[in-house]
Amino acid sequence: MPETNDKPHLAFKNHRQTPIFGTDGVRGKANIYPMSPDLVLRLGQAIGYYFRRQTALPRILIGKDTRLSGYMLEQSLCAGMLSVGADVFFLGPLPTPGIAYLTRGMRASAGIVISASHNAFHDNGIKIFNHDGYKLPDAAEATLDRMVHSETLTTELPVADGIGTARRIDDAVGQYAVFLKEQFPKRMTLDGLRIVIDCAHGAAYRVAPKVFRELGAEVFLVGDQPNGVNINDRCGALHPEALRAEVLLYKADLGIALDGDGDRLMLVDDTGAYVDGDIIMGICAQHMIEMGTLHKNTVVATVMSNAGLEQALVARGGKLLRVKVGDRHVVEAMRRGDYNFGGEQSGHIIHRGCATTGDGLLAALKIIEIALGCGRKLSELKQDIILLPQVQKNLQVVHKVPTAELTEFSKLLYDTQQQLRDRGRVLFRYSGTENKARIMVEGEDYDEIEKIACNLASVMQADLQRFPAPT
Repeated sequence: MPETNDKPHLAFKNHRQTPIFGTDGVRGKANIYPMSPDLVLRLGQAIGYYFRRQTALPRILIGKDTRLSGYMLEQSLCAGMLSVGADVFFLGPLPTPGIAYLTRGMRASAGIVISASHNAFHDNGIKIFNHDGYKLPDAAEATLDRMVHSETLTTELPVADGIGTARRIDDAVGQYAVFLKEQFPKRMTLDGLRIVIDCAHGAAYRVAPKVFRELGAEVFLVGDQPNGVNINDRCGALHPEALRAEVLLYKADLGIALDGDGDRLMLVDDTGAYVDGDIIMGICAQHMIEMGTLHKNTVVATVMSNAGLEQALVARGGKLLRVKVGDRHVVEAMRRGDYNFGGEQSGHIIHRGCATTGDGLLAALKIIEIALGCGRKLSELKQDIILLPQVQKNLQVVHKVPTAELTEFSKLLYDTQQQLRDRGRVLFRYSGTENKARIMVEGEDYDEIEKIACNLASVMQADLQRFPAPT
């Protein structure tokens, strides 16, 4: 029998005071609040009304990844938007950065992404891009939240020819592919390169092989057979083991692992070694410093980025600006300070000179451009970035208890920070997109920080036992 909700369906009216926007749009388990069709329809109406304040006839793009629930949610969003007089354009499965690009290129009022990124297939989410291809600011999301929960949202619906129209854009993949190829120097070719691409059974499964093959590479694919339920399942940027095996099997020059919505990546070099976002940022930033193209010689990254990245930048006359975790915080800081490069350890790489959000395929092309330009393999380039050992522990939590209320854990966290001092650091945070607590310990000695991380995780789990699960 098909899986069903383990709790009775909770009608929208029971959640009127519950905010729907988190750190990266709306996200949750599909068919359960807030990712239920009734709520998403109201969100579609709110989005339509919001952008009608800016233009009489909003044109809104909707793209998605390959999750089974994407069909349901795009129809709910569409119905809501049409009911308030907005026109809708379906893009089909397309990476998040492709939707951001087409929002700008098609002069649309907004672009909507239906995706839960790296999460499992049973989750889904909604991210909103403004007409300029940047994610909506917090204030705009707060306005939409109030509109969704308003009793008067649907009191003045248009009728007759005031209802919107919907149509499908058939060449969305082709338009985005052209954009990506235009970012690669025309003097260069990928002829002779053997590249393995893991599409995570996600949004990039069509565009990724198209771009690299048309640039001349011999491409081998992993995770390119989406069926609605296998997205991110033991593949992609979070699970690059299968990619590594294929790189070694085919003696490839490079392996590219994308996540479900294609906005971040993990690389595997020709020796089978993993290359994360910090190393990718370090390679790119050093090259940009040498070329004089890194604005203010500054890279914007998050508090999770390795101290080794910062050391490598300082050695070349650069610096690292740290912000809160989340690619939207990186982009916001880049816009405020007029910086043109940044990203996250997790593989969100933002080349702001040609993109408004993280783009896994674009980042891969930029790395290949650097490697070809200097005649070095990725395994050689990454040797310039020496990272310190890091240990991360991810704990499943029922609810996110404030740190101050976890008395034993808070005390141990403080004592550990004092113990490490200049030799390392400890970071704790709750995930903004999942019910998880994340502990990261960084230091010079792996064995020491592994023990510290395990101890912190154990104490936190014990502390959490004092807080019963919400009913």
